[in-house]
Amino acid sequence: SLPFLIRLFPSLLTKFVYLNFLAFPFFVDFRQPELLVNNTICLYLTTEPGVTVGIWHTVPGSRGAEAQGKDQRWYEEALADAHPVIIYLHGNGGTR
Repeated sequence: SLPFLIRLFPSLLTKFVYLNFLAFPFFVDFRQPELLVNNTICLYLTTEPGVTVGIWHTVPGSRGAEAQGKDQRWYEEALADAHPVIIYLHGNGGTR
């Protein structure tokens, strides 16, 4: 009966293959990454009208002492310096 249900409701397959309805770890506020990861701040990018993407900017450990107590402006300026930027695309789960 499972193949029949998948044939009738193909969205079920995508839900169970990708499990994008689960948010793990549970009960974590992803808008405050500094509680989870050192030297990290949450920023938001508007990619097109009506679409906003949340990102975390984490500076390397070598700049950790420099980042202590800094505000969002410092992190934005750190993105513009000569250091390389690594972009990690986490997937389609809707969480970081």
